[in-house]
Amino acid sequence: MPRRLRHGEEATLVEHLEELRARLFIVLIALAVGFVVTYAFHGAVLDWLNRPLPANLKKPYTFSPLEPFSTSIWISLWAAFLLTLPIIFWQVWAFFAPALDERHQRSIAVLVAFSALLALTGVAFGYWVVLPPAIHFLTTYDSSHFTILIQARPYYRFAAIVLLAVAIAFEVPVFVLGLVRLRILSAARLRRTWRTGVFLMVVIGVLLPGVDPVSTVLSTLPLVALYLLSIALASVLEPRWRRSRDEEPLEAGTT
Repeated sequence: MPRRLRHGEEATLVEHLEELRARLFIVLIALAVGFVVTYAFHGAVLDWLNRPLPANLKKPYTFSPLEPFSTSIWISLWAAFLLTLPIIFWQVWAFFAPALDERHQRSIAVLVAFSALLALTGVAFGYWVVLPPAIHFLTTYDSSHFTILIQARPYYRFAAIVLLAVAIAFEVPVFVLGLVRLRILSAARLRRTWRTGVFLMVVIGVLLPGVDPVSTVLSTLPLVALYLLSIALASVLEPRWRRSRDEEPLEAGTT
């Protein structure tokens, strides 16, 4: 395991490159192990993704001899990436952490953990709340004029895009708190312009992949709630961050 440098510790360019190579090697090993695990259970993953489909379309169609194999490999790779995402985040964080002092490292670590929790919540929300009504709307639209069949790869790609988009949208509080922590925004300004922020959340909710009105509304409501939550968190955390910045010169003088 590569040793993480301490804040202020000097290292040569070669040492940084060696550390980067070691961390990339760990990420690749983790992805390989994750792929072995997810491919062993790729049938369960496919069944999990097929559940939102209508009863008469529970198994997507394939139209080439290679498509079942290539689709299973593609799904296993994406599942392995999601499975090893904490390890990837940890290696990226460990490489850049020495650029920050210990106090900022703790703040960023908390934000990273909060971000991971929000991402998992977004994936769950997208799977159980957004994806089913979107699939129902799309597979019944103008069904009297079309013989609707679901092809495997386009369906899994659409499902992955929906889940990823909702997970990214759920990162709004982390993005807002990060801007407040960097003093680009302030809690007072967020409170003054909350209507503009709510409007932007509505726009983001409309732009998410769910195309039917039900999934659009279901996507927009939590985004607005998360934005209002981020304003409340910023109002609580900003005074603490300001006090810690004001105490820095005093602590430096006493040492």
